[in-house]
Amino acid sequence: MKVLEVRDLHVNVEGKEILKGINLDLFEGKVHVVMGPNGAGKSTLTNTIMGHPKYEISKGTISFKGEVINDLKADERARRGIFMSFQNPKEVAGVTVSNFIRASRMSITGQKESLMDFQEELHEKMKDLSMDKVYADRYLNVGFSGGEKKKTEILQMAMLNPSFVMLDETDSGLDIDAVRIVSKNIEKFRNQNKTILIITHHKAILSRIKPDYVHVLIDGNIVKTSDASLVTKIQQEGYSWIKQEV
Repeated sequence: MKVLEVRDLHVNVEGKEILKGINLDLFEGKVHVVMGPNGAGKSTLTNTIMGHPKYEISKGTISFKGEVINDLKADERARRGIFMSFQNPKEVAGVTVSNFIRASRMSITGQKESLMDFQEELHEKMKDLSMDKVYADRYLNVGFSGGEKKKTEILQMAMLNPSFVMLDETDSGLDIDAVRIVSKNIEKFRNQNKTILIITHHKAILSRIKPDYVHVLIDGNIVKTSDASLVTKIQQEGYSWIKQEV
């Protein structure tokens, strides 16, 4: 089943056109990867899908499960099951990891839940990520290492249980062990028939998470779509051969 459909999407950032007519289909239960050189528009694509107000749609549509979501705010998209893990997670002083995730989950579900049950589930998910449970009571990302911040993003994903996830360079800055742990948890989540979109420059995470589709984004357009074999060719030959085909 088609979960997300992007048609002729043009996006401006501070008056400059970054996306220039994107067409993209994402399917239920599949892992899609978007690769491309720096400045191609990869993060612009995910931020636009998530509804960041900085990114202005000048033309085209984004449909999620058959509903055009162009005019929905980010929190409304989250309530419909869309989640984004940020490339550079922000620090939030005064709000603990536990309180942030619990408030987010209640906002999405509209339901209150037992604090004891929530904490038990949270600590179990943290154990899966090899996170010390003391992090639950620390302010969100304040003083966290890069790897700890990325694990916290995956923890939010696991606890909020969205149907569609975008991971923007989640593997960036992770050491080998952290990549293994994060990949394992993404795979576990994938097996629940979720749709996953991964933005990455690196092969490490893709050697553990085999994508179903690989899309190449160059100069604001999807110029090539193939299977996982495309990752290896890009790692070996770069993007120049794709540019010559366009």
